[in-house]
Amino acid sequence: MSNKTRVFTGAATAIITPFKNGVIDYEAYGNILEYQILQGINGIVVCGTTGEAATLSDDEHREIIEYTVKKVDHRVPVIAGTGSNDTAYAIELSKHACDAGVDALLQVTPYYNKASQKGLVKHFEAIADATRIPNILYNVPSRTGLNISIDAYKELAKHPYITATKEASGNISFICDLMEACGDDLDVYSGNDDHIIPMMSIGAIGVISVLANIMPKETAQMTKLYIDGEVKKSAEMQLKLLKLINSLFMSVNPIPVKTAMAKMGFCDIEMRLPLFEMDEKDNEKLFGHMRRHGLIK
Repeated sequence: MSNKTRVFTGAATAIITPFKNGVIDYEAYGNILEYQILQGINGIVVCGTTGEAATLSDDEHREIIEYTVKKVDHRVPVIAGTGSNDTAYAIELSKHACDAGVDALLQVTPYYNKASQKGLVKHFEAIADATRIPNILYNVPSRTGLNISIDAYKELAKHPYITATKEASGNISFICDLMEACGDDLDVYSGNDDHIIPMMSIGAIGVISVLANIMPKETAQMTKLYIDGEVKKSAEMQLKLLKLINSLFMSVNPIPVKTAMAKMGFCDIEMRLPLFEMDEKDNEKLFGHMRRHGLIK
């Protein structure tokens, strides 16, 4: 890569936020973080989509970032989701995360009000200028209604503190164009668990993963196998896990993965509206795939 700081290689977990009686369950969360690190995960992403960041109050958002940094204690990089469709608020949240000691920031594309591509570039540049630590872009058009164009990516890749992107567009052809356009100036992480090895085969350096909540060791191992040149073994793991991965997205993320984590005993099955539990039929489909991988009895 260029002289930019690489945040992590391999697999980082887009960690859930466990709730109990309407508040964050820090006892459960602390145990989840310890389990992740013990299992060999390469990074923790707090306050992402999977962490239900959209329903966290401002105080909760700040507190859980502070808690994560202290609990992880430099054992792996901590990346905080601090994006917003309000640039000023994103800067405010991002500065707080920097003060808390995070290693990097995850910046989702503005949603609802969207932006022109020029506005998008200005938005991300303003946050990066204000924080001066690695910023990972998060392109997830299925949720935001906005896609980062190749020209915008090329411009953003020039910024010294915009170091990577989490690509969840699901469009491999587009991601090929992105990699060709930006080269070593922008690291790329898969934002989709079903595309980990396909994306690494064209140059991605890892994944920000939902699957890693329930299988951190295996997700990290899959990426390491590919990095170590064991391409066939890594591809075999990707295919072996595919049905389980698909079951984690049979309803809106993070409903299935939180259901799975609760079934494994990590937390209560509690989400914040408008997210709501799946019905028993879907639960049993998910649990069936989990049993096949020995995650539950």
